[in-house]
Amino acid sequence: MIFDALIASAAICTALAGTVADAPSTGAPAAPATLRQDVHETMHGVEFIDSYRWLEDQNSPQTRDWIDAQNGYTRSLLENRPARKAIQARLAELMRVDHVQAPIERGGRYFLWKKKAEDDLPILYTRTSLDAADQVLLNPLLLSEDHTTSAILMDVAANGRTLVYGIRRGGGDEVEMRVMNVDRRADLPDSFPRALYDGVSLTPDGSGFYYTWRTRAAGARIRYHAVGTSPATDRELFGEGHGPGDWIGANVAEDGRHLVITVQHGWASSDVYIKDLQTDGAITPIVEGVGSLFEPWIADDVLFMKTDLDAPRGRVVAVDLAHPGRDKWKEIVAQGADAIQEISLAGGRLFVHYLHDVSSRVEVFAADGKRLEPLRLPGLGTAGAPAGSWRGHEAFYGFTSFTVPRTTYIYDTASGKSRPWARDVVPVDPERFEVRQVWYRSKDATRVPMFLIHRKGLALDGNRPTLLYGYGGFDVSLAPSFNPTAVWWAEQGGVYAVANIRGGGEFGEEWHRAGMLGAKQNVFDDFLAAAEWLVANRYTKPARLAIRGGSNGGLLVAAALTQRPDLFAAVLCEYPDLDMIRYPLFENNNPPALLEYGDARVADQFRFLSAYSPYQKVSKGVSYPAVLLTSGDQDTRVPPLQARKMTAALQWATTSGRPVALLYDTRSGHAGGKPFAKVVEDLSLEAAFLTWQLGMDSP
Repeated sequence: MIFDALIASAAICTALAGTVADAPSTGAPAAPATLRQDVHETMHGVEFIDSYRWLEDQNSPQTRDWIDAQNGYTRSLLENRPARKAIQARLAELMRVDHVQAPIERGGRYFLWKKKAEDDLPILYTRTSLDAADQVLLNPLLLSEDHTTSAILMDVAANGRTLVYGIRRGGGDEVEMRVMNVDRRADLPDSFPRALYDGVSLTPDGSGFYYTWRTRAAGARIRYHAVGTSPATDRELFGEGHGPGDWIGANVAEDGRHLVITVQHGWASSDVYIKDLQTDGAITPIVEGVGSLFEPWIADDVLFMKTDLDAPRGRVVAVDLAHPGRDKWKEIVAQGADAIQEISLAGGRLFVHYLHDVSSRVEVFAADGKRLEPLRLPGLGTAGAPAGSWRGHEAFYGFTSFTVPRTTYIYDTASGKSRPWARDVVPVDPERFEVRQVWYRSKDATRVPMFLIHRKGLALDGNRPTLLYGYGGFDVSLAPSFNPTAVWWAEQGGVYAVANIRGGGEFGEEWHRAGMLGAKQNVFDDFLAAAEWLVANRYTKPARLAIRGGSNGGLLVAAALTQRPDLFAAVLCEYPDLDMIRYPLFENNNPPALLEYGDARVADQFRFLSAYSPYQKVSKGVSYPAVLLTSGDQDTRVPPLQARKMTAALQWATTSGRPVALLYDTRSGHAGGKPFAKVVEDLSLEAAFLTWQLGMDSP
């Protein structure tokens, strides 16, 4: 989707196309000097020296001066690169298009986000029918002059008359929460201060809602708010005794009778509880302490759960809430050869979204598990499980692939037929490109798939500029989706590669667990093996190979560059986790991530974290590739201090003459906070960095 690419007319000048020899010089002027102040620290008997601890203080005058100097240096390197303006123009063409997200139907009204090509941010509209005119309900463009304030829809009541939304200022995870009367299109007095709120779920009549309030220190709590009262009087229902590593959410069933509470312990296990709201019954455990993942959905008095219990690739069980004992559970969808990504309920149907070799297929079942006609997808790509109401007759889903822009389909649950509802009209011809999937062997002989996107008929001469992307963690699957950067890269005669490495969810929970905690090195080995395969099979060579990753993917590419600096010419390291030793001590870390990464305060976990923690692995005198790190002040999920310290360490250590630079936004963070024009500008700077370092913009 276009909105997904935002996390990610002039023709590109001909100097970018085809095979180009390496640029005469990929070096750069010296970076600004950074003060080194050694701090000696011993953990579990191992001494570390941190020379840039002072950069952890984000608000000190010294740090602010350093950020200004680094941004000035980065822009001096990139803003006037020969290809940048052409890159920016083409990316704007690919991204500045009309886009409509799938609607949500409540009480005969439809709620949908729409971003017109000229808008910086999507606007929330309502319609009285699918074909009726749009009415503006919430316009985030009016919330800030620079368009760094955005909005999210948190829930709409079943009667369509009340909704809850969040206001995000900058790119932090924290939001301010508001309640709106839809009939009057006006906010109610209920106003929640900026904090971490999740899992809002309104009662069907909109008279109140359950929500999660959490802090990084104490963890999450479920509260109930009666609309029209002060949030200060909200009562707490659940969460006492759970720590910051647990995510807790609550969801009111469509008929309003039951409240489903889920406690997720990191990304590998969860518990499920039920409360009967009609009788104000006690909160009753359905699943507790099993050590597997459960994704619950309620229809009438039946609880459907996707789970990996006794099924690492997933299965679906049905629980009669009148008799919820585990011995009464009924398996309605058994584990198959493909991993289940998600399930949904709509129109009396159960939809199960599988990945088959990292491409979607969606099966349809009756409530009793009888298999019905599957969704007929238009090709290899990604489609989500259709979303709608249990008692409705329509559901919406999208389809996309790397070079195929998103189309939203409407599915009629009575006929089992789909039809297109909205398309992203993007100036790109998918027929110009080839999308291939290859398989390669990792260090331990594990077979790993990788997608390759390039122009049709591309000659493999071992010299193609290649950009390799990966993530490898948190059960996230990198399925095909439209990617403007990949399209632009392929247009230049380059190869864009996506490696589906361990740690993701492409092949179920076993694939995920094979890349977490003490097995994290498998993730890096898989990624390095992908790069080596690209070289061995004459797609590219190290001088023309770049890697890119963000967040956990930023950790991935940083580990790759410190373990094999000889294998790459350039690295884009975005909003990264890097100091895995001190990570638990940082104020704005993500506590549940410790269940995925490990906690260095624990001796056994310190052992494997210290073996790869990228910041501690930077060594003086190494010829590192060119590195562009990105981060921002408002990142309250991945502490930006890590990017600051890593920039300083690499600038001090490298002997390659290639640049190490930091693109640092003082207004944005992990969850966005950039207006559209700024997103395109920053992407063009990153692309200009790559074309420079891979010899693509030489005369």
